[in-house]
Amino acid sequence: MNILLTDRPLTISLPEGWDMVDLSQQTIAPCLGCFGCWTKTPGRCVLRDDAVTIYPRIAKSSRVLYVSAVVFGGYDVPMKTMLERAIPIQKPYIRLLDGETHHVQRDVAPKVADIVAYGADTQEERDLFRRLVERNAKNMNFTAVRVHFTTADRLDETVEEVLAQ
Repeated sequence: MNILLTDRPLTISLPEGWDMVDLSQQTIAPCLGCFGCWTKTPGRCVLRDDAVTIYPRIAKSSRVLYVSAVVFGGYDVPMKTMLERAIPIQKPYIRLLDGETHHVQRDVAPKVADIVAYGADTQEERDLFRRLVERNAKNMNFTAVRVHFTTADRLDETVEEVLAQ
């Protein structure tokens, strides 16, 4: 299974084996930070909205493609909100990975990740975003991650190019 998460509608044809979720069309509340997904209902968020059907699909996917605007060097609100709500796929336990502490995964398939980022106007913002993605990759069980910068007007074309790789 492969999943494409996007923060805005795309007009593309998906290759076989891909599923697309337009986060702008989903109801996803911000994480409460209650850690109920670790203590009260392990592996499941206590909030009941569309996120609870999406993060298990992220966990099971062998390839993910995130499409997000870059705002202040980070993901835009729809993507950031979804990624924060995916914390139930991690356990509260810590492991050492490359000399750093990171969460233990809860049945998360290793995956190749592509991030298509648009709206990063400066090299400084691109560099900051790339560092953020590299840091997050260690907590998301990415075996490889590639960041592709584009513009909003070339977004569909860039996504199709990445999907063809």
